[in-house]
Amino acid sequence: MAIFKIVHITKYQYNWPIKESINEVRLFPHNFSNQDVLDYRLLITHNPDVEFYQDYYGNRVANFNNLESHEEMVIESRMTVRVNHSLKIPAIDNTTVKDIGKEKSENINLLRLNYPEVIQKQQEIEAILAAIDVANKPIIEIAQLCNQYIFDNFTYTKGITNIETTIDEILEIKKGVCQDFAHVLLQLVRTVGIPARYVSGYICPYESGLRGEGATHAWVEIYTPTQGWLGLDPTNNIWTMDNHVKLATGRNFYDCTPIKGTFKGLARQTLSVCVSIGYEDGRHYEEINDVLLEEIPQEINEQISYIEQQHQQQQ
Repeated sequence: MAIFKIVHITKYQYNWPIKESINEVRLFPHNFSNQDVLDYRLLITHNPDVEFYQDYYGNRVANFNNLESHEEMVIESRMTVRVNHSLKIPAIDNTTVKDIGKEKSENINLLRLNYPEVIQKQQEIEAILAAIDVANKPIIEIAQLCNQYIFDNFTYTKGITNIETTIDEILEIKKGVCQDFAHVLLQLVRTVGIPARYVSGYICPYESGLRGEGATHAWVEIYTPTQGWLGLDPTNNIWTMDNHVKLATGRNFYDCTPIKGTFKGLARQTLSVCVSIGYEDGRHYEEINDVLLEEIPQEINEQISYIEQQHQQQQ
């Protein structure tokens, strides 16, 4: 069992004032059998009214509209979470993919989480599955083999992918970060016929050298009829442990995006994320990352450049 105090600060900055920033937030830790939320606070620039609802996958979501003109917006999520994964490694049982058949036919959620994405390199996915010989193996063993394959054959490299990077591109370069590896693992196990979901959260460091520690993290949960949802972390080739804190689940990253939104105005924006983790013994860990955003459409980019040129001429 472990208790973590996590502060997640998201800072948007704009080179010109913008207004009517409409946002959707999924930064609320789950309450479930192995995780208790002891305290939670959400702080937002200008203190806008916030509406809450639960999405299709059971995630708590906040919506708000920051109407005032601003050049900076900070969203601060503060939480205290107790995690207790009593079972570190699932039991190997003889449950196979065929044993999920009836449940999938009766549960539309499992069915939705069973279909792989439509990609160009699906033959490569099937070749990987053939190479690691998953035929007729139990679900748990298949998942472990897929997890191991990603860990052994893909290189953890920051800064070369972003939220728009496709599974095809990851299969091509064999490099990426936790989000990319989670998407590849989802494609592998779903192709076999195992329902699986994307999980967003944090991996809190214990000075263990795990990749992705101290920042937002992503992994996968597979479903078995005998043991329910089980977490697999392909970035580290482990089952989820006491230092995995879960935020949201869905089909892929887009269902679990921590913050997404839009605004009125012509401006270039930058985004930085700071995650701070405190421990019961007083230790503290902090990591700050500048996030690579989607490219601005050329037409909008030209308009912003024109405004900047006009401003420089007037100085």
